[in-house]
Amino acid sequence: MDIHQLLDNNRHWSATLRARDPEFFARLARQQRPEFLWIGCSDSRVPANEVVGLLPGELFVHRNVANMVVATDMNLLSVLQYAVDVLRVREIIVCGHYGCGGVRAALGHAALGQLIDNWLRAIKALYHQNLERFAGLDEEQAVNLLCELNVQRQVRNVCHTPIVQGAWLRGQPLAVHGWIYGLDDGRVKDLEVTVDSPAQLDETFRYDP
Repeated sequence: MDIHQLLDNNRHWSATLRARDPEFFARLARQQRPEFLWIGCSDSRVPANEVVGLLPGELFVHRNVANMVVATDMNLLSVLQYAVDVLRVREIIVCGHYGCGGVRAALGHAALGQLIDNWLRAIKALYHQNLERFAGLDEEQAVNLLCELNVQRQVRNVCHTPIVQGAWLRGQPLAVHGWIYGLDDGRVKDLEVTVDSPAQLDETFRYDP
């Protein structure tokens, strides 16, 4: 496939949507009103909208390597603030996936480059903090467990931001969920770590009203 095929694909996609709903793009151009923010991995095998069956305009998306939520990442924080304060999304989904290459790299010892090694350091730390849980696991089991633990940690990281806690303090309805996607079956699993109020956070990370 070459680059021109992508343009042909786009023309077919646009025509198909317009045939189904002639006013779709006109409505979309006027305003976006997504109720969901998706924080996912950059992996090309996990297309956010398609995974959950949503059309353009229904899901606000941020993606990076290994679906990380880093307190100093201005890109992520800008997306989060716009989603919460301007779009007023009601649900934030942190979605990882089993077999994540970034998580696998964090379990290894190969130097992949200054930037990516630094980016993945927090996942290495997460592994170190939970070493006892990996005893007796083979490589795939270890990668998949760390994928789950990483999603759980990133959910907490989202909730620790002043952006999310500010919304809760204003009485804005907002829930943060942790999901994980299976590449082998296309199914999403809810890790059941939903947080929808500061009362569910450790006291150290709560902001005063």
